[in-house]
Amino acid sequence: MRKVLSGNEAIARGAYEAGVKVVSSYPGTPSSEITDFVKRYDDIYCEWAVNEKVALEVAIGASLAGRRSMTCMKHVGLNVAADPLMTLSYTGVNGGLVILVADDPNMFSSQNEQDSRNYARFAKVPLLEPSDSNEAKEFVKKAFEISEKFCTPVIVRSVTRLSHSMSAVDLGERVETASKGLENNIPKWVMVPANGRVRHVFVEERLKELQAFNSKSDLVAEEINSNEIGIITSGIPYQYVKEALPEASVLKLGMVWPLPLDKIVEFSKKVKKLYVVEELDPIIETELLAQGVKLKKLKRPLTGELSVDAVKKLFGLKVNRCKAAVKELPNRPPNMCPGCSHRGMFYAISKLKLFAAGDIGCYTLGLLPPLSAINSTVCMGASISMAHGIDRASGGEYAKKSVAVIGDSTFFHTGINGLLNSVYNKGCSTVIILDNRITGMTGHQPNPGTGITIKGEESPRINFELLCRAFGIKNVVTVDPFDVDECIRVLKEETSKDELSVIITNRPCIFADRTVITNPYFIDEDKCTGCTACTRLGCPAIAWDKKKKIAMIDESLCTGCGLCPKVCRFDAISQRGAK
Repeated sequence: MRKVLSGNEAIARGAYEAGVKVVSSYPGTPSSEITDFVKRYDDIYCEWAVNEKVALEVAIGASLAGRRSMTCMKHVGLNVAADPLMTLSYTGVNGGLVILVADDPNMFSSQNEQDSRNYARFAKVPLLEPSDSNEAKEFVKKAFEISEKFCTPVIVRSVTRLSHSMSAVDLGERVETASKGLENNIPKWVMVPANGRVRHVFVEERLKELQAFNSKSDLVAEEINSNEIGIITSGIPYQYVKEALPEASVLKLGMVWPLPLDKIVEFSKKVKKLYVVEELDPIIETELLAQGVKLKKLKRPLTGELSVDAVKKLFGLKVNRCKAAVKELPNRPPNMCPGCSHRGMFYAISKLKLFAAGDIGCYTLGLLPPLSAINSTVCMGASISMAHGIDRASGGEYAKKSVAVIGDSTFFHTGINGLLNSVYNKGCSTVIILDNRITGMTGHQPNPGTGITIKGEESPRINFELLCRAFGIKNVVTVDPFDVDECIRVLKEETSKDELSVIITNRPCIFADRTVITNPYFIDEDKCTGCTACTRLGCPAIAWDKKKKIAMIDESLCTGCGLCPKVCRFDAISQRGAK
């Protein structure tokens, strides 16, 4: 049976057909949908972990217990999981273990553009790179076979263009794999130095075996056409090469680490000019040049995505494009949703001109005008630690003019460690936990503050206030983010203290709880003075009428959150149906 699937859906299907028993992941675009698709298969236990390190460690435990397991994350998540990954390379696996990592060339939704292939080289583990949905499914299955055959974790790398595009997939049946049982092998699994030294030798020998295997496997495909040009490529760039240069001979690599050097040398002898077409870092090119393979270098940018046109340009070919259509597209800057519960707190932060150390999530959007309330964003969980650094570097002076802003899911991810550090080291920062009870930006996945699991089953809900007090923090305040005056008052009070403070907001994301949506508001034109106070909230439902020089509300977008009437000094905003 054939079915059109996205790359992410196909990866989930591959895990199902491979007999995977456990999937533990942390959401991150473009990988999030994989685990959401996995949860539909009752044969697989799946969960959202609090971060990628924990997710990989859960998968390692399942592998140790003899079952096939998988973890899914975006590229920056692999940084978080790098610690267990490096030692997992030494221990190897019992049941097969696959790490699905989705890179984001061109940074459509990421804070950097790193190339996860570097991690395979660094950790000395194999990496497979599919080029369409069907390969995505098949490569996941193949990855489990390689994992168990060579006793190694295997990375399967996707990119945004693969994860979110769709193509035909041949569906197969699930093949149940028997449990290998809990492996009690201390020299293999206890990485004290004496055992680690032995396992390092194993890792180096395994890499040689994997390289020899790759050269002879069906993961490398040779397509001989013209003998003028030969191109070595893999993943999505393979699709661009085939369309841009249909006459060229191609060596398509399914496993890009370790490289099939014997096969590459053999291919190089069949063409006059040999090129490598790859996205982001020149990993294949650098390795082949180091091995003495004669290559023609392309003047390729090290940033952004490739495309069919980009590949044509690299080879000096004519590009046909419709420029007019591109020019007419309107700009659509990102913005927080109408009714977003973060908006009121950001308005208060902006009003007080506080320096806000931000974090990763919807609240990153608070940096955009007119709110302009975020001053830094580095990585998941960094806001609290950075605010502590600002505090310590200034002897407490800047702490009275700054705050850390973090969301609920990000706090559970790695922010909790930063808060513990601030407590232990006697910091006096003000930390704002914007609790909207969901992991918003990646697609509204539940987290330990939501009270439900990935399958919608009830689970214990972590109480932030009790948790912070359990840390020993005396100053813990919960506020309604739509009460701007109260937010301003609390911010002034808490930032003035010489002790650590935590402010928690208590409004849900409108996508987590649709019952909060009520009748829309409207603006009385006779009362509106055009002061623009409401437009400075940055709500997509509020627009500016240039002719009348007054504000207006698009009632089809308004969620009735009630924030805008709280900043209007002229009583010009009212709610439909209100008495």
